[in-house]
Amino acid sequence: MKMEIYGVLLMLSFIVSTETQVEHRDAGFFGCSDTEKEFLFGFDGEELFHSDFIRREGVVTLPDFADSVGFAGFYENSVAQMEVCKNNLDVDIKVYKPSVEQLDPPDTSLYSKDVVVQDVANTLICHVTGFFPPPVNVSWTKNNQIVTEGVSLSQYRRKNDGTFNIFSTLKFTPKEGDIYSCTVYHKSIQGRPKTKTWEVDVALPSVGPAVFCGVGLTLGLLGVAAGTFFLIKGNNCN
Repeated sequence: MKMEIYGVLLMLSFIVSTETQVEHRDAGFFGCSDTEKEFLFGFDGEELFHSDFIRREGVVTLPDFADSVGFAGFYENSVAQMEVCKNNLDVDIKVYKPSVEQLDPPDTSLYSKDVVVQDVANTLICHVTGFFPPPVNVSWTKNNQIVTEGVSLSQYRRKNDGTFNIFSTLKFTPKEGDIYSCTVYHKSIQGRPKTKTWEVDVALPSVGPAVFCGVGLTLGLLGVAAGTFFLIKGNNCN
């Protein structure tokens, strides 16, 4: 059976000691198959850099608030590493000829990035996790119609147990009653793709508190007025 992906994971752990000991994990991963290439570096489970082989450039993925970090020459190195990976893959297929392939099916969850507000742009996130081996394919629909615009797919993220995560996102504008779905295809579930659905349900602000506040304020003012009236009447009687 042909092995479809070959990966090399490099992990370094080091201890930083001040008053207490803190362990951090620095990781690098590269892999290849007949159709896909992966090359990335991470730190403590967060991605720092990956190579975009379609755009032919390196991508620094640190958040905006982090100190800037450079990865000079990393993309060029990743291109060379892919050639090494392909050669090693061919050798491994010929030598090992695996008879049983490990297959772990994916788990899928679907949720919005931000609180859903009618007619305000948002993002749907389809999180696919726990699968092996890559790749997985992800497709989107809106009201049972296939959607391709506004769709993106992250790099594969390797978990400590050897399985993988990946995120697919869809930019959308919520409209009450619209139904979206995310369908995941993987060789472990051939013929039984996993689909998650998500319906736009815009929560309207409750009128209860406003009504109660209005009624309470009105009754309070009436009470003050009535008290003032009887106070004046009482003074006149005296």
